[in-house]
Amino acid sequence: MVKESLQVDGMPVYLYTMNFLMRILVSTAAVLLTGWILPDSWVQVDNIFTALIVAIVLAFLNQVVKPILIVLTIPVTFATLGLFLLAINAGVIMIADYFVDGFRVGGFWSALGFSIVLAIINGLLGGNRNNNNGNRGGGVYFRTYRNQ
Repeated sequence: MVKESLQVDGMPVYLYTMNFLMRILVSTAAVLLTGWILPDSWVQVDNIFTALIVAIVLAFLNQVVKPILIVLTIPVTFATLGLFLLAINAGVIMIADYFVDGFRVGGFWSALGFSIVLAIINGLLGGNRNNNNGNRGGGVYFRTYRNQ
């Protein structure tokens, strides 16, 4: 008898873990590329290891801190027709700047520019897009698994 494997979000744990690791690697490449594209007065990323730490810290902040900030600022977000979410993204980048040595952001507007460019590059490299058969995460580098 075949034992049922543990599943997270409808996929086996080992595939979920591989998917997460690929997302971190893609985010690391996106942080490096964004740091290379933007001027040094806006953002500085010292090396690949720093970019990896930034990607991990941003993944944590986006999963834990950002939803709390979104809920607390619903009235402002509603009044600005959602534009305040850009300020929340910039705030999350600035929090990452505070916690990661070797990653420096020049201020709020630099963090805002960094978050916009990072989102574009993440999308191009394989962020949360739909692939041909409708599964989420079917970007350039990886695919997710879905039970048929």
